[in-house]
Amino acid sequence: MSLYTAKEIMDIIPHRYPFLLIDSIEELEPGARALGKKCVTMNEPYFQGHFPGNPVMPGVLIIEALAQVGAVAILSQPEWKGRTAYFAGIDKAKFRQKVMPGDVLHLETTIYKVKGPVGVGKAVATVNGKVAAEAELTFAIG
Repeated sequence: MSLYTAKEIMDIIPHRYPFLLIDSIEELEPGARALGKKCVTMNEPYFQGHFPGNPVMPGVLIIEALAQVGAVAILSQPEWKGRTAYFAGIDKAKFRQKVMPGDVLHLETTIYKVKGPVGVGKAVATVNGKVAAEAELTFAIG
């Protein structure tokens, strides 16, 4: 059972369709860690052009989904309620396997450093227990 549905996620972060890239939050440690899920379907608008006949979820959107999960972790703290977490940096991004329609992405972001309104997190996306993408994400709360 999900901790937060997409509707509840929209109460925490400002993203909306078609750019809300997470379907649920399964686990949450406010300010420290969140585990989310994205069920990848053929109905995603980016599959029309990426790539016709060979649909692959763009890597930048996997990273964005990881960032959204991290934003839920940070913005679920009372002191940041109603704010926006912006990208301040993406480092050490690696893409290990393709993500295609029918895959379920498990998105985990762990915040390991926070100084004022700026933080850094380790983000890992997996499909069937195998790493699809990973990165170090820096955010700034505006």
